[in-house]
Amino acid sequence: MKAFAAKVNEDHPVIDILVNNAGTIKRAPLTEHGDDIWDEVIEINLSSQFLLTREVGSRMVARGSGKIIFTASLLTFQGGITVPGYAASKGGIGQLTKSFANEWAANGVNVNAIAPGYIATDNTDALRNDPVRSKSILERIPAGRWGKAVDFAGPAVFLASAASDYMNGSIVTVDGGWMGR
Repeated sequence: MKAFAAKVNEDHPVIDILVNNAGTIKRAPLTEHGDDIWDEVIEINLSSQFLLTREVGSRMVARGSGKIIFTASLLTFQGGITVPGYAASKGGIGQLTKSFANEWAANGVNVNAIAPGYIATDNTDALRNDPVRSKSILERIPAGRWGKAVDFAGPAVFLASAASDYMNGSIVTVDGGWMGR
């Protein structure tokens, strides 16, 4: 990841906005959730985002401006089922968001996160294809539907714009009302 970050910084000397949207999920009951699954999920979802943010964001700090947007999750706030690595990594993303914001806000760098709810992606195929689980999820979402990637375009544009200049360390849920229940 350090080599990747160095290449990004070399190819793009000025980066105004960094969106950390890497993520994977591996499902297995806790008794079968091996170290290999844990390590892969933590590396992709948490460690790589920390390193990229540190390396790219340090240039924002030196310049005195920048916007960083992490992709959190509802599991930033909740434990989940059969996804301990994912839940731990997304909980960590919430804390990284706050940690970077605490240190970098005074240097003109805004660090915030978007926490998508249940979005129709390949990460949720297993849930959407399980009639019982899908029904229980949809019954809890006040909007009554699975989210789409386009649903967080507006919040992303807002967090990347001057309109959010006084926001630091916030985690914006885009979840059809899930967390309001």
